[in-house]
Amino acid sequence: MSLTDTDPTTEVLRPWDDGYDDAASVFFATGRPALVVRPRDAGEVASAVRHAVRHDLAVSVRSGGHSPLGHSTNDGGMVIDLAHLAGVDVLAADRRLVRVGGGATWGAVAEALDPHGWALTSGDTAEVGVGGLTLGGGIGWMVRRYGLAIDNLVAARVVTADGRLRTASAEQHPDLFWALRGGGGNFGVVVDLDFVAQPVATVHHGTVAYQLDDAAHLVRGWRTAMRSAPEALSSTLVLMPRLPGVQQTAMVLLCYAGAPGTPVTEADAAIEPLLELGTVTAASIAECSYVDILEAAQHPPGARLVARNTLVPTLGDGVIAAITRLSGAAPVAIALRSLGGAVARVAADATAFAHRDAEALVVCGLMLPESVSDADVDRALEPWRAVAAYGTGTYIGFQGSATAEDVAAAYPSATYARLAEVKRRYDPGNVFALNHNVQPASALEAEGPAA
Repeated sequence: MSLTDTDPTTEVLRPWDDGYDDAASVFFATGRPALVVRPRDAGEVASAVRHAVRHDLAVSVRSGGHSPLGHSTNDGGMVIDLAHLAGVDVLAADRRLVRVGGGATWGAVAEALDPHGWALTSGDTAEVGVGGLTLGGGIGWMVRRYGLAIDNLVAARVVTADGRLRTASAEQHPDLFWALRGGGGNFGVVVDLDFVAQPVATVHHGTVAYQLDDAAHLVRGWRTAMRSAPEALSSTLVLMPRLPGVQQTAMVLLCYAGAPGTPVTEADAAIEPLLELGTVTAASIAECSYVDILEAAQHPPGARLVARNTLVPTLGDGVIAAITRLSGAAPVAIALRSLGGAVARVAADATAFAHRDAEALVVCGLMLPESVSDADVDRALEPWRAVAAYGTGTYIGFQGSATAEDVAAAYPSATYARLAEVKRRYDPGNVFALNHNVQPASALEAEGPAA
């Protein structure tokens, strides 16, 4: 069935079609859209957008389908599934310039780049979509060495709400290019993205597990180790949930991405301080290709996963005390992700991801019964608020809430105002509202600020 007379070959699934149920379901949600469209090129994307606008259909854009809030699907609207736009092409080998389709996954990108001895700093799991993760900023395994995914982005082709294909770069539509780098899916359907890949032969990757006797002591030790660590080392400290009758544990997940030809002794020296943080119960670290470190995402059946996060400028004793209380009070997993390095060398106003001074990203994850109410979730999150009070914003890629207040709080006020103005220029009717939604500036002026 076609969307228009000009695109008779566009793949469209409706509720009665074979394959619809799988197409309507994503990692965190099951929707019931009126139709799922799978365009094969930018022209078909543009036709889909025009069709949605003409028929007043809510629009979800699916890249990998891993939106924590299930924004990759909806009820009664249109899902634009970018699965067919998943190519990874080398545009200029001498500059390591690669073009990645908006529907590609990071695992596919890693596989395509590995034979060249290249990689792109990306998410943690193979199935996560390149488009969605990049638009939120893109915190990955090599974040301290090579920055965010957006810091390696040089252009993107975007179908905006008027159905036009635009190229956004430093030279063309620079305001849109600025907004795409951290402003989420507010501004259009990203057809493809041009990145400069990094020279990565192999990395040292693995985990170190600890007996958790003193959470505050372990966090302080990890903080100190990462403050003096070389930028080639990125790591995440995870405090596992406290369970009745079970010794609480912690682990560090790490990736050392040295320059090609770096002696293994340098990797060993960088990692060694992490082996001295506490009582180590297990350690598994190996040199491998970058493609081998991206794991498969798991979603426990029958569970509702709830996530919140905050970016802290300094991992000081106050926030460490709040993290320790949270870890001891609730069955919650807490992950502290080291930042700094290449992230901090980009000016705060250079991209819509403005939290360049953050020392760490703190993520709280709860696994609750599928039947819990929103009120139950709010009660479970109450201890988290003491941690969030130390933050200056959130990373929308991991944020499991998108109220107007939460979205406004995710950005510094000047950044949010600038995003709202870009939104007014490229999506004044808020066609792309199923995301961490920034209202167009004209709506803000009429209704007042969201927060």
